[in-house]
Parts: sequence; structure tokens; C-alpha cells
Amino acid sequence: MMRERTTKAAVHLSHVPTGRRALTGRAALVVLALVALTGCARRSTAVAEYLTPYGPPQYPFSPAVRVGHTLYLAGQIGDANGALVPGGIEAETRQTLRNIADILEKSGSSLDRVVKCTVFMADMAEWPRMNAVYRTFFTKHLPARSAFGTTGLALGARVEIECLATVG
Repeated sequence: MMRERTTKAAVHLSHVPTGRRALTGRAALVVLALVALTGCARRSTAVAEYLTPYGPPQYPFSPAVRVGHTLYLAGQIGDANGALVPGGIEAETRQTLRNIADILEKSGSSLDRVVKCTVFMADMAEWPRMNAVYRTFFTKHLPARSAFGTTGLALGARVEIECLATVG
């Protein structure tokens, strides 16, 4: 026997069979919604690519990781040839940003494509001097940024900066 049913959601189902196998209007809506959502859902095919532009990493992290069109850089400090550069916060900030620019370039990006930085500082009183150098590296736009004061950084650094950039 066939009959028409109406649910509270005002969905009309014509010729729905009755009995144990019959779908109510509400159940039919749930099934349709699941089918629609499954068909619309995108499956992420982005794969993490761990970049090592200088060969095998010296420390237990990758300098950069690319996922899709986003490049995640590990925090960088103002070291050159394995030692911090002398000259205080200005020299360290300059070398840190040079290190970042080098990794970005070797990974297919640039400072112009940086969208977010996080700055870690050993002494927040050095903020104005760090900012003066930082600003000279971002001439086209200023990325979003967060900053934190710390009680210590790797190798006794005064500043560490990590970035996110677009690539591709």
C-alpha cells in the first residue's frame, strides 16, 4: 500500500512504502544530508614536505616544512657558522632575518611572502631596537606578528623568530 507522508519539517514524500523498511520524512532528510555532505566534502591531499636546504639537520627539527602552499619555518636565531654574531640585539636580529630570508629563498619563497612571524625575546626592553632592524626587512608589507618575552633562548640568543609564508 502506498501513501503520502508529511513531516514536521514540511517535507513531502510521495509513494513511501509503509512497514519496517519505510523511511520517515526525517530519516530521509538525514540520509539526503549525509549524501550531500559526503559529496561536497573535500579530501585533503596536502602532504607535508620536510625541507632540509642545508643537508641533514644538526638539531632534531626541520628548518622548514611545506604543506600545500604554506611554508612553516622553525625558529631562527642570529647565528652564523655555528655561533651567535657579536653586537647585541641589532646584530642578532639582522642575522636572524638573513637566516630566515635564506631558508625562504632555498624553499621557494621570500620575505615578501611572509604572512606571520612570532618573535621570542630574552629581554623585552630591547623591543624598540629589535623593531628598528625588523622593519628594514619587510619593505612591501608588515606580516602579522606576535611577540613573547622568555627566560632563555637556544645558545643564549637575544632573539628568535619563526615565520609562516606562502609558496608556490
